[in-house]
Amino acid sequence: MSDSSTRFGFVSFAETWNGRLAMIGFIIGLSTELLTGQGILGQLGLG
Repeated sequence: MSDSSTRFGFVSFAETWNGRLAMIGFIIGLSTELLTGQGILGQLGLG
């Protein structure tokens, strides 16, 4: 019944990509703060 090739839920494949995308997002946010001199909330007009 169960197909072992499904990639849904908390599987190693999904967690690896989630971690990679989180690291990329963090680096982009940090570099944007360094380039503009404003925090992320300040850039969005919330801070």
